[in-house]
Amino acid sequence: MRHVVAVDQSTSGTKAVLLDEAGRVHGKAARPHRQIYPRPGWVEHDAEEIFDNVVGCLSDLARTALDAVRGAACLSLTNQRETFVVFDRASGKPLHNAVVWQCRRGDAVCRDLAAAGHAERVKDTTGLALDSYFPAPKLKQLFEDEPHLRAAVLSGKAVVGTIDAYLVHRLTSGRVFATDHTNASRTLLFDIERLRWDEGLCELFDCPSPALPEVRASAGHFGMTDAGGALPTELPICGVMGDSQAALFAQRAFSPGSAKVTLGTGSSVLLNVGHTPRRSRSGIVTTVAWVHEGRPTYAFEGIINCTGATVAWLKDQIEVLRTAEESEGLASGLPDNGGVYLVPAFVGLGAPYWKEDARGAIVGLTQHSTRAHLARAALEAIAYQIRDVLDAMAVESGRKLVELSADGGMVENAFLIQFIADVARVAVRASTVPELSALGAALAGMLGMGVHASLEDLERLDLDVRRYSPRMPPGRADELHAGWKRAVARTF
Repeated sequence: MRHVVAVDQSTSGTKAVLLDEAGRVHGKAARPHRQIYPRPGWVEHDAEEIFDNVVGCLSDLARTALDAVRGAACLSLTNQRETFVVFDRASGKPLHNAVVWQCRRGDAVCRDLAAAGHAERVKDTTGLALDSYFPAPKLKQLFEDEPHLRAAVLSGKAVVGTIDAYLVHRLTSGRVFATDHTNASRTLLFDIERLRWDEGLCELFDCPSPALPEVRASAGHFGMTDAGGALPTELPICGVMGDSQAALFAQRAFSPGSAKVTLGTGSSVLLNVGHTPRRSRSGIVTTVAWVHEGRPTYAFEGIINCTGATVAWLKDQIEVLRTAEESEGLASGLPDNGGVYLVPAFVGLGAPYWKEDARGAIVGLTQHSTRAHLARAALEAIAYQIRDVLDAMAVESGRKLVELSADGGMVENAFLIQFIADVARVAVRASTVPELSALGAALAGMLGMGVHASLEDLERLDLDVRRYSPRMPPGRADELHAGWKRAVARTF
């Protein structure tokens, strides 16, 4: 039985996961990292801390499963997609904190470029919205705020990469500077039809293309590493994918019309639309799902800024929850939401609204409202946002989705998954493997290393799921969703 070591570098922390060729987890190690908020709306991570955590997790995993790690086929990597780092080309050391996908420092750049008529051009080339969720506007603003970084990039001393490219560079001691198509397609600098960096967009966002990484297929090879001695032997790096596409891949959503939602800090709903990119006009973006054997697969994506982050806000900021898991018991202990809606527009609203200036609101409070109502409203908000996205996708694709795969840490919350099924009127297949992004990257690595020969081989893997069917009357679901829409309108 061959094994793969997968690194999952997410918004909240880093995991190293040991998986076998059947997709079963045999060990893992995890470390959190700090969330840095330099000013309201700005979010950063310490990229050096992230690299140290990757090495630390790999070392922890190797200590507990030495023989399996030594004999692993490869090391695979999945990552928080739109977070980027400016770092020294020679040493790999970061020259600034990583700028996180949640950060809104690029809002003014987006407004200026939209006013100058560039929004349609950006969307036509990249498939994405001109929004500060994506790296390029924040990079342009960073260069304006920190001119020494711009000078370092223009001189060739520094380079720019998403977290995967940064980690590959560090893990290979600078021998490889490369990303994959899934991560490149999230930058607002990448032409998703020609599958290459777009010189015009690089000029528009003040990022020279020589500072960007080489783009390779997810199942391609990205060099060798022993993670600075954390691993007992050098392993090939093979299987690199952004976390949301990796989850879609792990769900084996290889056919057009198949879809998944990842329930993490934020959420991504991805719908496979086949080998030809389709442009949406209703708040849905188009992205590269993966490139396999030289052929791209595309997906519609609905990006939801705050899902798990909403529950974390209740726990950490407002302190009405002792643990995130407590939300399930509080919510299920109520007969209904009591008319309370929580709109988590903490950093604006993503799909299908794309309202960067929207701000959060709690609507419908009375003297009878309790912390349980807030917990329930937070969980219901996740489901309402998913329905918003699925409704928009139904318009774009011309057909209503009947089944949705779900993954991420929050799939353990049975109240949430049942409410998604109820309010969205869709059957939900919830993966029992919480490390699904890691699994997706590992499966791509297995393809690249020949452990599995084809996508058809991957489809035959037997991965456990829990199934949820809609139980709520459709009229009640529509009534609740209408209340949500009214609450959302009050945040604009």
